[in-house]
Amino acid sequence: MTIQVDLYDRLALNLEADLVQMVNKTSAKGVLIDISAVSIVDSFMGRIIGNIASMSKILDAETVVVGMQPAVAITLIELGLPLKGVHTALDMEKGMNLLKSMIDIDEDDADADPDPAADDSIIE
Repeated sequence: MTIQVDLYDRLALNLEADLVQMVNKTSAKGVLIDISAVSIVDSFMGRIIGNIASMSKILDAETVVVGMQPAVAITLIELGLPLKGVHTALDMEKGMNLLKSMIDIDEDDADADPDPAADDSIIE
């Protein structure tokens, strides 16, 4: 998923709900969020990203945020939002590689035999 505009509160809440629903519906193993076009992240938006990661993790999916601008990273730290459960990468390619490596590790650690018909989809 790519966020191309600064989100206002209602849109951010809708995004959170829609994304978590999609993870559940598709049984996705990964969520990639591109915020390269976002210039400002407030505490609310930071919590939304953290919530998406937490809810996705409960649904057995990893979350990677890519394209974070330096000013956004500084703001998140100054606001005291560590974004637990959110992995980061510089760009989409590195983010996809990170997700794939995390999914491969999780599958290797699984006790049960994996379902050969399972689709390890990633939501972008």
